[in-house]
Amino acid sequence: MSGAVPSGFLALPSIDEALAREVQAALDRVEEVLHETVTASDPLLTEAASHLLSAGGKRFRATLVLLAAYFGNPKAPELVPAAAVVELTHVATLYHDDVMDEATMRRGEVSANQRWGNKIAILVGDYVFARASEMLADLGADAVRLQARTFGRLVQGQILETSGPAEGVDPLQHYLQVIADKTASLIASSAQFGATFGKADPQIVETITRACDALGMAFQLSDDILDVASHPGESGKTPGTDLHEGVLTLPMFHALRGSEPEHARLRSLLGRPLDDAETAEALELLRAHPAMEMAYADLRAWADKARAELATLPDVPARRAFEALCDYVVERSG
Repeated sequence: MSGAVPSGFLALPSIDEALAREVQAALDRVEEVLHETVTASDPLLTEAASHLLSAGGKRFRATLVLLAAYFGNPKAPELVPAAAVVELTHVATLYHDDVMDEATMRRGEVSANQRWGNKIAILVGDYVFARASEMLADLGADAVRLQARTFGRLVQGQILETSGPAEGVDPLQHYLQVIADKTASLIASSAQFGATFGKADPQIVETITRACDALGMAFQLSDDILDVASHPGESGKTPGTDLHEGVLTLPMFHALRGSEPEHARLRSLLGRPLDDAETAEALELLRAHPAMEMAYADLRAWADKARAELATLPDVPARRAFEALCDYVVERSG
């Protein structure tokens, strides 16, 4: 048995210990590949490209690649580079996202755009994606095609988020489409990479991909609910960030659909930038609003959709690990 000590998701008590240790050992190798891949001859580029990787992160997508391979051959040599590719792709988008959002912090550290400026941050994001693409080329044409299709969806989601809903489009449905493109697509592709390179049965590849598409939706909805429901120090996040910036997320869309006079003050605070006092007020009002339970119900529905797909897969420790992740994304925001 590997001596690797499981951390993060892999430390969940419902995940088989032997499986968790094996996946953790592979993740440790992924971590080495990530840092080797972004090392450049220029010291500034190396420092900037390593910035977000060194700040940590859940490595959720890389974990999915490795777990999905257990429906086939988890020792396939392509798995570690494939896991590194999806993680680098995710990190590349974060550099660009922070520029567009004018973010000042990411993963508890000063954001790259804040530290080196927008131009460097954009170029570093391009560099990280280029390095991922170079590694991807060694994995074959089908892998390149899947990554290109996924990256297209990531860009589409960012454009949709930036442009906002078109006239006549339901804002809630627009928001869900943004999540499907920006978050769920790469999470689904991560599982598809793992199952494909693990040589799993094609039907299993399709099923785990659908399951992780739903899991990806639940993962982002959980994050958005957590921004409202959490308290300082509980989640590592500053609660009310979306409210403060005037960003609408799932609980807020449900609150805005109401017309009750007693909730008029809350509705007046949503969808516009708030000062600190207004943010605190909006948090208190939203936490007490029925919209929170509506949001939790939506979250549980997406997690249940993922579980329904997983239930058709072979009853092996990897399936139970995926089911544990479904539980995790629901429980972390509760």
